[in-house]
Amino acid sequence: MRPVLYVLTFLAVMSLAFWAYRENYATQQALKDVSSLNREIASLREALSVQRAEWAYLNRPDRLRELAALNFDRLGLLPLEAAQFGTPAQVSYPPDPLQVLEPQDLRPGDISGEVGEPL
Repeated sequence: MRPVLYVLTFLAVMSLAFWAYRENYATQQALKDVSSLNREIASLREALSVQRAEWAYLNRPDRLRELAALNFDRLGLLPLEAAQFGTPAQVSYPPDPLQVLEPQDLRPGDISGEVGEPL
């Protein structure tokens, strides 16, 4: 009986060693993948910052003014001026839908119909 127990213990230890060996290499591969992804993220962030800088460079107001003047014949674009913009007082806002009506504003026919029916 003892030899069988020794063999089973030996097989259990060997299977655990094989499992630990495989997990070690799987963990190392996962760490390499994470490192590779971190490098890729860093390069993409750098490319994004370069693109943002290029966008800011291309959208300079003086450059856009020059382009509008050069292409006026084809596009008919005029440069922006402060007089072209309105003031906040000129904006027409929609009426407030939750505005409370005063009793003098109500007429007898205003409140009628079923519950849930639009007025």
